[in-house]
Amino acid sequence: MLFNPKYLYRFSFWTSLFILILLLLDFGFKQTAEVETQIENYYYYALLVGVVTTALSYILDRKRIRQNIALIDLLGVSFALFLLGIHFFGDSSAELTLELARLHLEKYSAGLLFFKGLLDLKVEYKRTDLNPAQLFLISFVAIILFGTLLLSLPSATHNGISLLDALFTATSAVCVTGLIVVNTATDFTVFGQGIILLLIQIGGLGILTFVSYFSYFFKGQISYEKQIAMSAINSNATIGKELTLLKHIIIITLLIEALSGVLIFYNVDRASFSSLGDQVFFAIFHAVSAFCNAGFSTLEHSLQQGAFEFNYGLQIIIALTFILGGLGFPIVENITSYFKYKTQRAFSFTKNMNHRPWVLTLNSRIALITSAVLTAGGFIAFYLLEFNNTLVRHSGSGKLITAFFGAVTPRTAGFNTVDTASLLFPTTLLLFFLMWVGASPKSTGGGIKTTTLAIAVLNILSLVKGSSRIEIFKREIVEVTIKRAFAMISLSIIVISIGIVLISSQEPEIEMLNIAFECISAYSTVGLSMGITEGLSSVSKLVLIFLMFIGRVSALTVLFAIFRKKVVRNYRYPKEEITIH
Repeated sequence: MLFNPKYLYRFSFWTSLFILILLLLDFGFKQTAEVETQIENYYYYALLVGVVTTALSYILDRKRIRQNIALIDLLGVSFALFLLGIHFFGDSSAELTLELARLHLEKYSAGLLFFKGLLDLKVEYKRTDLNPAQLFLISFVAIILFGTLLLSLPSATHNGISLLDALFTATSAVCVTGLIVVNTATDFTVFGQGIILLLIQIGGLGILTFVSYFSYFFKGQISYEKQIAMSAINSNATIGKELTLLKHIIIITLLIEALSGVLIFYNVDRASFSSLGDQVFFAIFHAVSAFCNAGFSTLEHSLQQGAFEFNYGLQIIIALTFILGGLGFPIVENITSYFKYKTQRAFSFTKNMNHRPWVLTLNSRIALITSAVLTAGGFIAFYLLEFNNTLVRHSGSGKLITAFFGAVTPRTAGFNTVDTASLLFPTTLLLFFLMWVGASPKSTGGGIKTTTLAIAVLNILSLVKGSSRIEIFKREIVEVTIKRAFAMISLSIIVISIGIVLISSQEPEIEMLNIAFECISAYSTVGLSMGITEGLSSVSKLVLIFLMFIGRVSALTVLFAIFRKKVVRNYRYPKEEITIH
């Protein structure tokens, strides 16, 4: 072959990078009419380059041809040619031309071209360069820094934002926390809120999930090295199933967010919004924020605002959405498989009543039982403690729903329907515990995880019973899982304690209880606040940024990234018991 296709893909990538610069200039800065027209022309030139490079890629690289992708490319090229024809050869005063110009379809087409060009670039990953933990950390740092750049653009805010506040907001969004130093509803423009929404979605699922799956989708293959890396990051022992897991994560996320968005849209009052577009954006924003357990809201006071405080239907929808997001993708998928099995068994005429396969995994059973106990216990405690306090504004079923929402939102969701600062001291301690535990593993939520708490409790029970093993549901929990659980608990206490000490040394006038609440909320990526975040010093904000990041990626992952893995040798030292009580 006279021409190597890789140079074509590189050229496509640089074209896409040029498009990214155009998009940043166009949306991020206010332009004069003349400059805006020039930028618009560049969009069309970029589309023309995209059409040519796509056509050449099929001519020069026969391995690229795949039926489903070829159809997508054909539709994309056809639409791009349609836009180019209207722009260069159409009547500038025609109604169709004016309508297309108003919709700015060339900008969105160019944005898709950027995304596709990014995936066309073949980046080789070798485990000798970066281990999976380091790759995972770098991906989060990269998207946080990119988000900081986007939020610093003049068009993202009404009155500007400092670099530190932009970094704090980007970290809070990517780490799906919800703590804010500037008000999302009043300080950010729709463009800025859209950036936050994008960062929440990417942070909730992980940038590697997006890039790996869509890279495979468009290229038809993914290297064995990348499969090993993704398997290690997702703690999936079966390497061959990694791509299937990524596909299911994407599908589950989009389906739940879409259903939640529709339900939210029809459960809010049209009169509360200035336009239909605002109502649609509200529904999409809160559906994504809820499923990703981010806690961001386009309302100035979250759900504790006006009629939204008493919109119990909306609160139930959002609560169910972030509960599903907090269960974890493997558990949601396993529950789906379980109900599928039950349905098939119910309608099967050849079912074997004596054979009951192990459909619901041990991980799912432990996480679901622990979540149910925490939810029920938290609901009862919140209802009884706050009955004559924050719940006094509600009556009947409203008290029950508000208490339920107040009990589940600390498990890393971050939305609030009551004033957190007005809670009684025992309720605040309850929230401490619920925030610290958090959601389930491999979910969009944070905390030490429900399974970690369950293993700690089961270990205590096994010790008092005199057993040397942890056994439950006729299964034995492996030793490495127990070690990881206690490492997670120990590291969480250490990191949170360091955060409390650092902030209290900088903010001696703030009560220790409020500082501790803020630190636990940051580490567990909850987002609930006592209202002190905005007034903190720069050093204290940096400490919270650090806590949010460590809490999202987990302290254990950070240590894996720092320390080299020890080579396993086939010898054992003599065992000796240590006195600990």
